[in-house]
Amino acid sequence: MLHAVIMAGGAGTRFWPESRIHRPKQVVDMLGGRTMIQATVDRLGNLVPPERTYVATTAVLAEQIAEQLPQLSAEALIVEPCKRDTAPCIGLAAARVLRDDPDAVMALMPSDHVIEPDEIFREAIRFASALVEEDPKRLVTFGIRPTYPAETFGYIERAAPLSGEPHPAYAVKKFHEKPKADVAKQYVESGKFYWNSGIFVWRADTILQAIAQFQPKMIEHLERIAEAAGLPKADEVLKREFAQIEPISIDLGVMEHASNVVVVEAPFGWDDMGSWRAMERLRETDSHGNVIDVAKYLGLNTTGSVIRSRQPNHLVVTMGVDDLVIVVTPDATLVANKNDEESIRQITRELQERGWTEYL
Repeated sequence: MLHAVIMAGGAGTRFWPESRIHRPKQVVDMLGGRTMIQATVDRLGNLVPPERTYVATTAVLAEQIAEQLPQLSAEALIVEPCKRDTAPCIGLAAARVLRDDPDAVMALMPSDHVIEPDEIFREAIRFASALVEEDPKRLVTFGIRPTYPAETFGYIERAAPLSGEPHPAYAVKKFHEKPKADVAKQYVESGKFYWNSGIFVWRADTILQAIAQFQPKMIEHLERIAEAAGLPKADEVLKREFAQIEPISIDLGVMEHASNVVVVEAPFGWDDMGSWRAMERLRETDSHGNVIDVAKYLGLNTTGSVIRSRQPNHLVVTMGVDDLVIVVTPDATLVANKNDEESIRQITRELQERGWTEYL
């Protein structure tokens, strides 16, 4: 049967100060209406029922996520005792799913992507699941056709076609790390590269076998955790063994080495919601190119800016400014050049170094 695993342990540092360690973007209403984790579960619709939906997260976020997703049971939360990147997270989740269903197919997805329409997404997951059922050893991922030469995404280079209907699917030739601008331009112009979406479909036992093949030390720790499941010492073993795993991403640790990888060209709209500039793509702008998400705002000679404040009685005024990100929260305000979005991560490092952890 098909199971869904949602990864919700990220910190969202590029959305500071709205996104914090104890309240990152996946549990925040970024676009109006629902939080990102809620929207991700809603997107599953009738594809996967709540009893086969899991959320992999951290101890810091588990309580908030449980409150936001009351339709899921407490057993649906796979809580990592510490951060160890995506490969250990996925391995832990696969072992948990396998315990419930020895024949489980996993649809794995991040909690902080904007995807639409929902029905096309569900249909694409069904298609990928069929590819896995056809060949249980396949590791299927989704590639996003690039619209510009992005330097902030990894890329997937496709090889021979496997299917053209209803969605193009290809064998994967190679995974490529985030490129320089000139290399990214070559990728886009070739027409043979996709952005790496971080959305996967595979059998739970197949991904664990791949981890065992390419990360043998990791699988030893994961096996000890699995063996202790249900025993009084389970939490102790989880904390000890998981902490000893070397952090590594699923792409670096497994996907770049595996041979039976398939990329499906995503038929759905996708945005990784990676920084404040995503608001320009996802929300309407005013006649001056501004995204205004403020209860009380006065703008004079302001263009191309992203301005956000959820403080109901706080007036925000901008005058004579261009291309800024301005975010107001109760205890911190950000004013930054929107074209220097990567540097926002530097803020959290600087706050850490200064000991101003109350703002993290």
